[in-house]
Amino acid sequence: MTSKPIASMTRRRFIKRSSMAAGVTAAAGLLGGSVLTTRMAFGAPGAAGQGRFVFIILRGALDGLSAVPPYGDPAYATLRGQIAVPSPASVLDDVKAGLKLDNTFALHPSLAFMHERWQERELVVMHAVATAYRERSHFDAQDMLESGGLRPHALATGWLNRSLSVAAATVASGNAARSAQANELGIALGSNMPLVMRGPAQVASWSPSRLSNLSDDTLQRLADLYSTDGLLSQRLADALASDAMAAEGAPSAPQAAGNGRRYNAARYVETVRAAASFLRREDGPRVAVLETSGWDTHANEGGAEGQLAARLAALDAGLRELRTSLGPAWQNTAVLLATEFGRTAAVNGTRGTDHGTGSAAFLVGGAVAGGRMVADWPGLAPAALYEGRDVRPTLDLRAVMKGVLHEQMGVADRALDRDVFPDSAAVRRITGLIRA
Repeated sequence: MTSKPIASMTRRRFIKRSSMAAGVTAAAGLLGGSVLTTRMAFGAPGAAGQGRFVFIILRGALDGLSAVPPYGDPAYATLRGQIAVPSPASVLDDVKAGLKLDNTFALHPSLAFMHERWQERELVVMHAVATAYRERSHFDAQDMLESGGLRPHALATGWLNRSLSVAAATVASGNAARSAQANELGIALGSNMPLVMRGPAQVASWSPSRLSNLSDDTLQRLADLYSTDGLLSQRLADALASDAMAAEGAPSAPQAAGNGRRYNAARYVETVRAAASFLRREDGPRVAVLETSGWDTHANEGGAEGQLAARLAALDAGLRELRTSLGPAWQNTAVLLATEFGRTAAVNGTRGTDHGTGSAAFLVGGAVAGGRMVADWPGLAPAALYEGRDVRPTLDLRAVMKGVLHEQMGVADRALDRDVFPDSAAVRRITGLIRA
């Protein structure tokens, strides 16, 4: 390779013209803006048209009774005590009341953007939902949430990666010229590759970096260093190109002292913007996974205000940012938010809630046929509670996942029942979640 003079080699021109790339950890760790582990280039169109799918994992067990308070249930206020969210009928000026969905359910007042999407018929809310897991271990429950299996640690791959394998095979069969890139459909954003995205399908990962940006001179030196190695040179180019995609989603921000690197104080928002920058590209991935944590509210949970309210507000703001950053691509996007299990129906002695069973989940996006609840509500009377303490699950989360994967990604029912969620034929997918 003949290199351009350093003085004329800008970062963007380097990315466009170089065939270099960093697959080694040391090189990836040096890249300003991201640490990228990649096994893909972003060249394959998405499966089943232009549909995008985002899965947001709420780690720690979201309190569904606060996120979606069943204010119309006669037992709700008594069970929840001081952390009960006031009903939408509350009229006091100093009370943050729930945002009404129907005569039984409301959204937490921190979920203003979600409520706007409900009014625009872009939000489906699920309640009394759970995986097949019925114990209360975060570790085991998250494994089943991500693997889609019937038992903890029975599968080493994730349901979303397996669905990408099916979608990739569909893309490849439709166009032999694209078969070599057919797997290049997904990206995980975060510090680690989550189980849900592990498996045979090739996916990428991206995470914000705390390291300083590299000068164009250093990038040129890396290009020269790897110019004789085809594998390393290609991986460096792919890594830099992915970093540039993510950077395109970042707005102007104050410059970090001494290195010129743009930064965002809120890493979650930065990750959301990066996800949007990948997904909105015509030649980018069609599926993304994000993670949030901090939902394990054993003490001082709060009601309309407090610890949980602040976390819900941040989650809601991230969704608003995702819609803004996706631009027109939002209309083709579905975002599923789910947690590993719910929390106890009654408040505990430390003004929080303990590990439970049934919780709430959300499906939001321009592609969603929303403005409705999906809930066979069991009620909160003592006899209705699961093991006398939890919301009784009446909806299998796999039915929701199957519905989205079928309608948004074109995954066939047989593959869903056999490959994506093994031995799950008895769990029928929910229909009509995505706009026709």
